[in-house]
Amino acid sequence: MNKFQLEQTKAFKLANDLKQGGKNRIGAADEAKLDRREQRKLDQAKGLVPFACKLDEKLVKQLKERAEAHEGDMTDMLAELLVKAGLER
Repeated sequence: MNKFQLEQTKAFKLANDLKQGGKNRIGAADEAKLDRREQRKLDQAKGLVPFACKLDEKLVKQLKERAEAHEGDMTDMLAELLVKAGLER
């Protein structure tokens, strides 16, 4: 592998890390990264169900900012907001 290919590989890895949210995400530094299958099993054990919806990008930006300041992750923050809005767990 020559120098150009080595630098190109490093650039691809960096771009992929940035796409995936980076290695230095808030709260992710301490916990080991699980593969998708393991994470899905853990989520199922907690009773979590995937739920997708489409939101306005301004709202998503506000949610992300709020999640960064929240002690848990995005899921915990959204669950807390929904409970405050009158929905029960």
